[in-house]
Amino acid sequence: MKTCFALLTLFCLSASNYAAALSPFKDADGNTKWQYVANFSSSVLIVTLIILAVFLLRALGRASRSNRELTDIKTNLEDRVARRTASLEQTTQQLAQREAYIKSAVDSMPLMLIGINKEMAITQWNHVAETVTGRRFESINGMNLWEVYPTLSLTKSQIEKVFSSRETTTIKHSQRGQYYFDITLYALPDPTSAKSCSNSETGVVILVDDITKQMKAENKLVERNKMSAMGELASAMAHDINIPLHGITDAIEKVKSQINKSDAPPKSSILAILDKAQQSGKQAGAIIDNLLQFADNHRNNKQTLAIAQIMDNSIEVARTLYAVPNSLRFEQITLNKSYSDDVPEIPCFATEMQQVFLRILRHCFYALIERTKHRVFVPVINVEVSNFYDSVWVKIQHNGQGLSPEEQQDVFEPFFSNTSNQPACPVEQRLSYSHFIVTDNHKGQIAVTSALDVGTTFHIQLPLA
Repeated sequence: MKTCFALLTLFCLSASNYAAALSPFKDADGNTKWQYVANFSSSVLIVTLIILAVFLLRALGRASRSNRELTDIKTNLEDRVARRTASLEQTTQQLAQREAYIKSAVDSMPLMLIGINKEMAITQWNHVAETVTGRRFESINGMNLWEVYPTLSLTKSQIEKVFSSRETTTIKHSQRGQYYFDITLYALPDPTSAKSCSNSETGVVILVDDITKQMKAENKLVERNKMSAMGELASAMAHDINIPLHGITDAIEKVKSQINKSDAPPKSSILAILDKAQQSGKQAGAIIDNLLQFADNHRNNKQTLAIAQIMDNSIEVARTLYAVPNSLRFEQITLNKSYSDDVPEIPCFATEMQQVFLRILRHCFYALIERTKHRVFVPVINVEVSNFYDSVWVKIQHNGQGLSPEEQQDVFEPFFSNTSNQPACPVEQRLSYSHFIVTDNHKGQIAVTSALDVGTTFHIQLPLA
């Protein structure tokens, strides 16, 4: 390109060439042909204008295409902006609905809800909190918790501990017979570390649950059950003590009757009567000693013991406790024991389990007496202790008078003296306290299966752990 430009320059500078280039515009005399000059200039101008028009048309086409593309881009952007705006409006509406729903749920909670940040300033305050304190959230937002609610039984150290440990904590605050509160502290996730939470002021949520009515109702029920258990034990104790006392009184009457006779009574006869009275006295003393032992050792620490050993002790005590004059004595009952060798020791309250077994053996004893009133038979009690999976199973079965379906439903129920219906099972034969010891104190199960003409079997399941 540079070479051509140089050659053209040299050509233009050459006089001969210059003269040759202008020769078409001069005549033979050397005069300028202006008509030719005008025609040539017009031609050059027209060609130049045509070329310029072509370039302008091409530029116009490119501009039109660019304009159409820009229009399409603008339309597309406007459509995307419109869709995005609609989506944002819908999202904003959904967030507003959810916020209103959450606020409604929080306000409808029957608990006092308080939210605080690390500076112990209030960030949440529901309707119950407003009702209890008489202060609306708008007037206390951002204020110190104890300035707004000074009677709240929480300390700053307790809340700081929840902040640091991030563990849910429940604190019970009560004044017996007056009020009961369960205060639960929930540590919320740190907003700086939670990806889904970009802005949150609440660090700990405090739930204050007023359970005064519930606890008073439960305490009344507990007291009622305690009175029922005391009534059941007192009735059984009175019934058991009344039998030997009646024997002693009867013996005294017989001795007095024989002494008042004109003829001197045989010495052997009097000694036999006094011997029975002495046995009755020992029986009454054993009953009282058993109750005193149970009262002294009640609810000691759990011990790991063999159930078979507790059962053997209970059987020996039953031989002394249970006897009816001129009828059956417990020591006269055929007692068959079947203990498995692989039964492990379990943690239990020994005195409580002994009372359970004694109460069931007592129930069997009187069922056998009831059967002897109708026919002569051999009274038998079968005791079985075995291991099955993760539990120890105890079965106590007798062939005495069985329980009716109504009595089976009633035997483990507490007795209430103010009931209007006649109970199917007498109070002295109930086992509600035994049921409580097995199910509540030892987390086991107790059940009964019975038939009137066959007998009754008591099933006890005690977990190994």
